[in-house]
Amino acid sequence: MTSQTEVVRDGVVALAGTRRRLADFLALAKPRVVLMVVLTTLVGYYLGASTDLDYLRLVHVLVGTALAAGGTLALNQFLERDVDARMLRTRARPLPDGRLQPGEAAAFGGLVTVGGLAYLVVAAGPAAAAITAAISVLYLGVYTPLKRVSPLCTVLGAVPGALPPVAGWIAARGELGVGAGVLFAILFLWQLPHTLAIARLYREDYARAGIRVLPVVDPDGGSTERQIVTGCLALHAAGLLPTLVGLTGGVYFFGALLLGALFLVVCVAQALRPSEPAARRVVIASVVYLPLLLVLMALDKVS
Repeated sequence: MTSQTEVVRDGVVALAGTRRRLADFLALAKPRVVLMVVLTTLVGYYLGASTDLDYLRLVHVLVGTALAAGGTLALNQFLERDVDARMLRTRARPLPDGRLQPGEAAAFGGLVTVGGLAYLVVAAGPAAAAITAAISVLYLGVYTPLKRVSPLCTVLGAVPGALPPVAGWIAARGELGVGAGVLFAILFLWQLPHTLAIARLYREDYARAGIRVLPVVDPDGGSTERQIVTGCLALHAAGLLPTLVGLTGGVYFFGALLLGALFLVVCVAQALRPSEPAARRVVIASVVYLPLLLVLMALDKVS
């Protein structure tokens, strides 16, 4: 006869297993990346909205965006499970580690992506849903396979990464405009030094997995360092555009000027003396720069 202690123990084990599986499915969706997507969508919506902000609509837009982004990222992990298994930094993920099966990941990613897009169609309109669908298609159909073929993956992969604020803008305003283009440019250019620095930092890991990012095919690193600095310079200029086109005021302008200058200093230091610590500083500077810039943009919006 099964004792009460054994029943309790089995129940605890089963609960722990369920929690672990839920955590693994959540890991497929890369919550930290989704958070950044939601933040950029939020800023795009806020800057595109009139003075009468529809908060309920905004919540719907962010929920649909988060679902679509999480599902797309899960499908990306499904498609790249063999690559992840060869990389030290990713081989402990749920799929290469065997904690989840490929069919489970594909079903989860597909259902969440379609659910998020359907939610956006109803809650935010077909235009915002179409842009979000384009993000998924470009990320999965262009960027993901191109990573094994050409270093151009960094440039083309920056396109879907720059579209979330555009989706937010059109969800709020119902049409595109100069402001949406400025937001796209900032997000596009920010990804160049950010992703190149990451690739520089994990060059050996990427090479082991057959990922042909620029630092892998550029052994001496000269082209990589130049493009990091060039991308940062272009970003510095684009970061000033919100004030020049009337989206933000003078406080944002001078704040963006300072943030861009500090980021540029870090990128130039990496180019002059390339090293893993220097590349890590570029990555850290990039993930500090963008949220601060977006928050400043929202706080100094011209009504």
